[in-house]
Amino acid sequence: MSENLKKAIGSGDHLILVDGSSYIFRAYHALPALIRKADGLPIGAVSGFCNMMLKLLREQINGGKATHLAVIFDSSRITFRNEIYSQYKAHRPEAPDDLKPQFALIRDATRAFDLACIEQEGFEADDLIATYSRQACERGAKVTIVASDKDLMQLVRDGISMYDSVKDRVVDEAVVIEKFGVPPEKVIYVQALAGDSTDNVPGVPGIGVKTAAQLVLEYGDLETLLAHAHEIKQPKRREALINFAEQARISEKLVTLRQDVPVDTPLEDLVAHDPDPRHLIAFLKAMDMTTIARRASQVYDIDPTEIEPDPRMLPGGEGIVWKAPVRRETPATDLFVSAAEPNAKAASNKVDAAQSAAMALALQNAENIRKLPFDHKKYQTVQDVEQLEKWVERAREVGVVAFDTETTSLDVMQADLVGFSLAVTPGEACYVPLQHKSQDADLFGDGFLGGQIPLKDAMAVLKPLLEDESVLKIGQNMKYDWVIMKRYGATIAPFDDTMLISYVLDAGRGSHGMDELAKRHLEYATIPYSQVAGTGKNAISFQRVDLDKATAYAAEDADVTLRLHMVLKPRLVAEKLTTVYETLERPLAAVIARMEMRGISIDRNILSRLSGDFAQGMAALEAEIYELAGESFLVSSPKQTGDILFGKLGLPGAKKTATGQWATPASLLEELASAGHELPRKLLDWRQLAKLKTTYTDALPGYVNPETDRVHTSFSLGSTLTGRLASSEPNLQNIPVRSEAGRQIRKAFIAPAGHKIVSADYSQIELRVLAHMADIPQLQKAFADGQDIHAATASAMFGVPVNEVNSDLRRSAKTINFGIIYGISAFGLAQRLGIGNGEAANFIKQYFERFPGIRDYIEDIKKTCRENGYVTTLFGRVCHYPLILTGKPQERAAVERQAINAPIQGSAADIIRRAMIRMDDALKEASLSAQMLLQVHDELVFEVSDDEIDKTLAVVRKVMEQAAEPAVSLKVPLVVDARAAQNWDEAH
Repeated sequence: MSENLKKAIGSGDHLILVDGSSYIFRAYHALPALIRKADGLPIGAVSGFCNMMLKLLREQINGGKATHLAVIFDSSRITFRNEIYSQYKAHRPEAPDDLKPQFALIRDATRAFDLACIEQEGFEADDLIATYSRQACERGAKVTIVASDKDLMQLVRDGISMYDSVKDRVVDEAVVIEKFGVPPEKVIYVQALAGDSTDNVPGVPGIGVKTAAQLVLEYGDLETLLAHAHEIKQPKRREALINFAEQARISEKLVTLRQDVPVDTPLEDLVAHDPDPRHLIAFLKAMDMTTIARRASQVYDIDPTEIEPDPRMLPGGEGIVWKAPVRRETPATDLFVSAAEPNAKAASNKVDAAQSAAMALALQNAENIRKLPFDHKKYQTVQDVEQLEKWVERAREVGVVAFDTETTSLDVMQADLVGFSLAVTPGEACYVPLQHKSQDADLFGDGFLGGQIPLKDAMAVLKPLLEDESVLKIGQNMKYDWVIMKRYGATIAPFDDTMLISYVLDAGRGSHGMDELAKRHLEYATIPYSQVAGTGKNAISFQRVDLDKATAYAAEDADVTLRLHMVLKPRLVAEKLTTVYETLERPLAAVIARMEMRGISIDRNILSRLSGDFAQGMAALEAEIYELAGESFLVSSPKQTGDILFGKLGLPGAKKTATGQWATPASLLEELASAGHELPRKLLDWRQLAKLKTTYTDALPGYVNPETDRVHTSFSLGSTLTGRLASSEPNLQNIPVRSEAGRQIRKAFIAPAGHKIVSADYSQIELRVLAHMADIPQLQKAFADGQDIHAATASAMFGVPVNEVNSDLRRSAKTINFGIIYGISAFGLAQRLGIGNGEAANFIKQYFERFPGIRDYIEDIKKTCRENGYVTTLFGRVCHYPLILTGKPQERAAVERQAINAPIQGSAADIIRRAMIRMDDALKEASLSAQMLLQVHDELVFEVSDDEIDKTLAVVRKVMEQAAEPAVSLKVPLVVDARAAQNWDEAH
C-alpha cells in the first residue's frame, strides 16, 4: 500500500473490511472456472475478486463509499484456538489443486489495487475484522463487513453490518435473528451449544440451532443455562447439557471472536484511495483479464494499449510460483480409448499451451479424486430437523452440494418422494428418509417408520437451500430431480448436471449413467439397486428398504455425483466445451422439465375408434396375405413368416438367424417388395398397422395421468450422439407423419376448449445447414429466393428449367438431397428410387458434378474425423467416432456415413435447442400465455389461447428463425412453417 496515506477515522467515515479468505472459497465455487490462456493458470476466483474490488472502490456499498478499506486474510490454520482445542478445524479438507495458486494471486490483486492486505500470525481473519470493527465503531465510524460467514454475525450491531456480495444484500440484526433465532450479541451462545462441523467445534450433542436458540432466549446466556441444566424437562437434553457442559464452555471460547488483537497495521493506515491505474491495469493484463482491465481503464480514464502487462506476473515471471502439472504421455484429448477401439487413437496434437496445461491440471485433479476412499460407515442418516439444518448450513458454507432424490416410481409425474441425499465434500454425505415404510406395512395404510422428519418440516428446511442462488446444486440427470422437487414446491437453481457434462465431453465414447461414469472416471463400482431392493419376485420398492441400506445406497449416489462433478467440470474448461454445456445443455434441462410437467391432452374416443379401424385393416390384410401365401399362418410370428417366404415360396435374399430360423427384417421385406413381390409388401403394411395399434392407439390412454388428465412424455437430453432429443413413455417422436394412419393418430392430440394446438416446423433445416456448411452457392441462392429446393436441385442436376421439372425429377432430386445428408450409397439410392445400381451411381455422380462443394465437404469431414476421432457442429458440439479407423470396411463405411451427417443433423438440433431455451422468456416478455408442450425433431408444439394465436405465431417464428444468432450467422435464411388448429395433425 502507498506510504504516507494516513487519515484518522471518526464520525462520518465508512470502513469496509473484506473477508478475503472466505471470499476466495465462495468465489471459487460460485463463479465459472477460468484459466489464463497462456499457461492454464487458474484465475476464476481472482477474476471475481477483482470485479468486486473495482465495485467497492467506485460504487456505494451499504449506503456509502468507503473512506477506509482493507482486505483481511487468514495467515495459517494454526491459531490460539488450537491451544484451546487441538482438533479445531482438524477435519477441513485440502483446498482443490486449481484453487491453491489463487490464494497468493488474490493477495497480489489486493496490492495491485493498492489496498491494505492484512494478515497476522496466530489469529484468524475474523479476529482481525472484529478488532478493527470495534475500534472504528468506538470512534463513531460506520463499518461494513463484506462477508457471508455466519461467525461474523456476532459483530452486527448499531454501526456495524455485513454485506453479502454474492446475494447483494445487507445482513443486519433482523437477518441475524432470522438465521440464529437470537440477536447478534447472543449468537456465540447458540454456536457454543450447536457446534460447527465445518470448524470442528464440538458443541453439545443432540442440540441444534433451533433448540439452542430456544434455550438461550429462555436462560439468557450459556453459564446461566448450564447452571440450571438440571431443571430441563427433556431427559436427553438435560443429560447432554450436564455431561457436556465443559465442552460447551470450550466451544464458546472457540466461536467468540477476539476484539483486542494487537494489530500491526493501525486503522488510520486503511485509507481508501484510487490505485495507480498503470500498476492495476498491468496486473490485470498479465492475468489475461481483458474485460476488467477495459472497465478499469474507463473508470480511471487511461488508454490501456499504452500499458504493458506486468512482467512479474506473466508466465514464468518471478511473481508466479505456480507451475502447470506435468502432462501424461497419453495425448490430452485421448482420455478414454476402450478395448473395442485399438486403432482409434486419433486425438489432435495441435493443442495450445493453455489448453495443454488446463488438461494436465484436469487429469491430475481426476487422479487425486480417484485416490479418495469411499467409507459408507461415515454416511449419516438424518432423522431430525436440527440435524438437517446443520447439513443445509454446511452446504451453504461450502457453496456446493450434490443432491439426489429417492422416489416410488420412475414416472416423474406420479412418483412420491421417499427421501433425498446430500453430499458437500467427498465422503461427507447423508440420507434424509421421509416416507419409508416397514416391509410388512399395510398396503392401504401409511405404515411409516419412526425416526423420519415429517415431509412438510423437511421441505421447509430444504426448499431455501435448493433455491439459494449462492449454492450450486449438483445432480445426475437433474431434470428428474427438478420435476420431483417442483411438484413439492421447490425450484432447483442454480445447478450442474454430471450426466450432461459427460454428454458434452464424451458423446460417442460411452454411456452417461452414473454407474458407468463411476467405473470410468472414479474406478469405483457403485452399490447395485438390486442389492438393496432385490430382484424378481423378491423385489421391493425403495420405500420399504431398511434405513441403513437406504442410507448406504442413497448417500453413495450423492457422494459419487459430487466426485464426478469434481472430475468432469474442469475438463469443460480444458477441452473448451464450457460454452456448449452452458448454452445448449444446462439451460435446456429446466425448459424440458417444464414441458414434461405441462403434458398434452388426447381424445380417447378418437384413439378407440382408430384401434377398431386398425384391427379391421389388419384382418383385411391377413385375408390377402393368406391368399397370397396359399395358407393361413400366424402373421405376427417371424418364424412362420420366414418359413412361408423362403421355405415354401423360395424368395431370394434368405438368411438365417443365430437360432436357425429365417430372418425377416423390415429392410429385407422392403427389398423384396421393391423387386415386385406382393406378399412382402402386404406383410409390411400389416406390421405398420400392428405397431401403430399396439404402440399408440391401444397404449396411449394408459399414459394419461389421473391427476392432470394429460399425457406426459419423458425427453432424454443425453441419449443421441448428435444432440437430438429422444422421447419415451410414450415415444411421441416416432408417430409416422407421412402415412395416413400416422396422421390419424396425431388428430387425437388436441387442445382444450378456448385453445388451439400450434405446430411450428423448420422448413428443410438440414438442407439449409448443408448449404451453409458446404458453402454451395446454387443451394444458397435457391433458399434465399424462396425457391422449391428440390425443383431447383433437379433443375441444376438435369439441366431442366425450374418450371419444367416434373414430379419424377423432383422426387429423384428430393431423395438424393436428403440421401446425401446421410451419406447414401448407390445401392441405398437404388433401393429408394426403385432403379438399378448403375443408374443410381450415375445420379450421385451428376449430383457431385453439379455441387462439387458437397463432395469436398464430405471428404473434409471424413479426413477430419479420421485425424481427430470426432466431428463438431456449427456451435461446437463434439461427436466422437472412436471406430472411424476400424479395419472392417463395412463397419468403417457405416461410421463415415454417420460422421458425414452428424455436423448437419447436430447443428440443426443445436438450433432448435437454442430456440427452445429462448422461447419461454420470449413468450413471457410478450405477455403471452402460450406454453411449449412437445419437441419432435425439427418441430415445436404449443398450446395457445384462441385470442393470442396471431401474436404467438409471430413470436414463435421470430425466435425459431433467429435461433442461430448471434453465435452463427447462416448464409441461408431459416424458415418456419407455423399454424394453429384444434388438433396436432391439422396444425402440422
